[in-house]
Amino acid sequence: MSQPRRARRSRVWTGLTLPALLCLLAACSGGPGGDAAAPAASAPPTPSGPPGTLFDNFHYSGPDDPALAAHGWEVRTGGGGPGIKDTWTASGASFPSDATAQGGRVLQLRSSTDGTGRGTGQVEIQGTGKNLFTGTYAARVHFGDKPAGGRNGDHVVQAFFPISPSDSSDDYSELDFEYLPNGGWGTAGPRLDNVSWYKADPPDRVNHTLKQRLEGWHTLMITAVNGSVTYSLNGKELFTSSGKYVPREKMDIHFSNWFIDLPFTGGPRTWDMKVNWVYHKADEAVSLADVHKTVDGFYSAGTDYVNTVPKA
Repeated sequence: MSQPRRARRSRVWTGLTLPALLCLLAACSGGPGGDAAAPAASAPPTPSGPPGTLFDNFHYSGPDDPALAAHGWEVRTGGGGPGIKDTWTASGASFPSDATAQGGRVLQLRSSTDGTGRGTGQVEIQGTGKNLFTGTYAARVHFGDKPAGGRNGDHVVQAFFPISPSDSSDDYSELDFEYLPNGGWGTAGPRLDNVSWYKADPPDRVNHTLKQRLEGWHTLMITAVNGSVTYSLNGKELFTSSGKYVPREKMDIHFSNWFIDLPFTGGPRTWDMKVNWVYHKADEAVSLADVHKTVDGFYSAGTDYVNTVPKA
């Protein structure tokens, strides 16, 4: 079962450097800027599309790309947990080419450690809109069963989850996919945990565990409508929560790759989690087939980003 979620997260826009902010202002005003500003200047911040829809295939140049911030994302660099506290770094986020991905590009989250706190870097990308509530959440995610480099054995968590902007909220809401290839918290892996939260502190949640090795690409879906939350993996339903274990306030989408603890030293190792695309449809239950149909349509049209969800 997942641990109490995390220490309070910093929601400050620490992922943007001063040059990136200046570049973003230049793009918005039409003034001169660097090459990285061009994507933001050539497309509106919320392209037209189906009402109540968010889609992003993460075609960005890097964590300081002004378009990333303009589209409502930040790479976490603040303190706090979970895992090895105060080790969040933007250097683990990149957007490389990948022949196995739809459209040939991915968001890559690379966490690394040498078994010491000083030598550990965890990575998370998080939404900033605070405007996603009920409906369908989906993402095509690549889980890793072994490190991209170095010795195996770390207790790593690869996660996709909508979550409240504040852990101390009276209406705290969080819906988790967490893959633990090597287990953790005294339990063996591999395991995929789905967890619906009512409170972060003290922890109040219900959960389900699938004990299965999941190396490779998968479509993860969360459908939160009509007073229940259903988690599915590649179209197969895994778990449903209801009652108080449903969203109670608007949330943001997060992807993270982090370490529960540091079980051994003895050389560096890196762990990769990849995200091909993310999709949200507000207030509606959408089937896997229809999600894929919509996403395929965006790729066919050359559309990298859509956000027609009403602002908070």
